[in-house]
Amino acid sequence: MRIRHVVAAMVLAAGLSAEAQAAGTLVVCTEASPDALNAQLSTANTSFDVTEQTSDRLVEMETGSSKLVPGLAESWTVSEDGLRYTFKLRHGVKWQSNAGFKPSRDFNADDVVFSFQRMTDEQSPFYKIANGSFPMFSGLLGAPFKSVTKTADDTVVFELKNPFAPFLSTLTVQSMSILSAEYAAQLEKAGTPSDIDSKPIGTGPFALVQYQKDALVRFRAFPEFWGNKTGSDRAAKVDNLVFTITPDASVRLAKLQANECQIARYPNPADIPSARGNPDLVVQDSTISAINYIRFQINKPQLNDRRVREALAEAIDLESLVKVVYQETGKPTAAMIPPTLWGHNTTVAPRKYDPEAAKKLLAEAGFPNGFSLDLWAIPVVRSYMPNGRRAAEMIQANWANIGVKANIVSYEWGEYIKRARRGEGDVVMLGATWDYPDPSQQMLGFTCEAIKPGGANYSNWCSKAYSDAVNKANLVTDQDQRSQLYIAAQQAFHEDVPAVLFADVKASVISRKTVSGFKLHSLGGQPFGGVSVEK
Repeated sequence: MRIRHVVAAMVLAAGLSAEAQAAGTLVVCTEASPDALNAQLSTANTSFDVTEQTSDRLVEMETGSSKLVPGLAESWTVSEDGLRYTFKLRHGVKWQSNAGFKPSRDFNADDVVFSFQRMTDEQSPFYKIANGSFPMFSGLLGAPFKSVTKTADDTVVFELKNPFAPFLSTLTVQSMSILSAEYAAQLEKAGTPSDIDSKPIGTGPFALVQYQKDALVRFRAFPEFWGNKTGSDRAAKVDNLVFTITPDASVRLAKLQANECQIARYPNPADIPSARGNPDLVVQDSTISAINYIRFQINKPQLNDRRVREALAEAIDLESLVKVVYQETGKPTAAMIPPTLWGHNTTVAPRKYDPEAAKKLLAEAGFPNGFSLDLWAIPVVRSYMPNGRRAAEMIQANWANIGVKANIVSYEWGEYIKRARRGEGDVVMLGATWDYPDPSQQMLGFTCEAIKPGGANYSNWCSKAYSDAVNKANLVTDQDQRSQLYIAAQQAFHEDVPAVLFADVKASVISRKTVSGFKLHSLGGQPFGGVSVEK
């Protein structure tokens, strides 16, 4: 059995190597399997990367920047009270097909209505197959969203319960991609509604061809992509796109050097200097909007005490951790909003490393001899966390000095995400990149209102001061006023210690010199439209 697996892996690698040489194929070495093929179900960039290729949103973001541009909506208007958004839809947009579905019409308003009602209508079979779990929609739009209605085949109207300043930016997130209502109706009739997530159909530049867990995701260019006629920067420039899933960063780099892939994502920081010196390779860097942390499960008896959380924070040698784990790509931080975004709090600073003070706090809280807990470590390289295992080991050693025994736990990435969303674990390492250029996104995930089934507040921390500031910031449109509210929210977060933040970070991608048109996109999924490879 083992020999058969090895032979199969060799055949797969040989096939990708040969395909990399073929005209019109781009192979990307990426780090993990997607936890879902439809980003409506996910908060992870591995899923967003898939949906970014296959699907479109009403509003898009220009690749490599934060500029909002028309997508499936050609234009939009906003009512004076900020409660009504009217979108005029693009004409002539074609749907992809697969072995079981051939579209009979173009994209229209019915598709927009279905896509959002799927995430809100509890009676819909498509809501039920996801168990109502649409974490990005719930966390970002669940509170202000009221309804979406069709007023004409090319017009939809969104009604909000209250003004929501980042609404248009939120619509660029891959989780807000538009699904085919006609495809859904066919699946419902056939009794296979779950295919809408496992066999996605979109209007994007690439169509999904094959997914093999822990091996590859294969796409082909969609020749009828609407952006081919409009000059969209997301238009496919290769016939085939392959994500070869390679968890080890060193192996990704080796494959890149052997031309088995042309782009390697999430390199080890230590490998970047040598890559810069390789004449066949190009390194792209970008300061990114990201948050990374260990968060405390407040429902756990020990962690419900703020003094314990303070002690655990003070016992971490953050300077050493960031130096070892992030090397030249990170700087210690205590602010939730990174300096790349407005609203960054410049006054909060990382806690001083002080094991003796931490021991006193534990004693005051009733744990003079410490206690045991599980510490979850991210199992894959992310732009916000280059080496989760090493970070966990350093924290484990720090906490041992104050009598706290940390048992390091990890899972396959998709399983890790699912369990974390269920609120499992005592102390869980997580992180995220901003998917749109507004501070609200990651802030909303820690509000009291996000403590609910399908919500993003998995740790069950609730601070009225924090939540009031974040929620008010989303109601006002003046950026200076919003910025001050976010600064106040970050102060409340810092004082109550629901998590320990790590670093402000830079991201890097290494490609071969034969690659043209690649732009490192640090908000949401990475587009590979517009990228070509020399023969």
